Amino acid sequence: QVQLVESGGGAVQAGGSLTLACAPSGSIFNINRMGWYRQGPGKQRELVATITGGGSTNYADSVKGRFTISRDNAKNTVYLQMNSLKPEDTSVFYCHAILRLYSSDYERVYWGQGTQVTVSS
Repeated sequence: QVQLVESGGGAVQAGGSLTLACAPSGSIFNINRMGWYRQGPGKQRELVATITGGGSTNYADSVKGRFTISRDNAKNTVYLQMNSLKPEDTSVFYCHAILRLYSSDYERVYWGQGTQVTVSS
């Protein structure tokens, strides 16, 4: 019924940049919080950054100053600009959204399918 469609992953050398984008499909009534999580090889999924509808942001300490999360409410799209990438950033990045559909009376959590980011040294 709802899919979070991610784009922008890929391979880059250390110090490079990538921008991820994510937008939900479906008949969306309201989107609360959107964000990005990641899961590195052999690691648990961890928060990278989140942003509320009002623009308040939260970042993991490991990405502060390097990553920027932003949101286009008109397009229901969240972006993650990643600069100064490091090999330890290599992960599958997952889009996350808390949203409500027109067909529902409550919010639910949705996840994207994941997009691979590989940073080589």
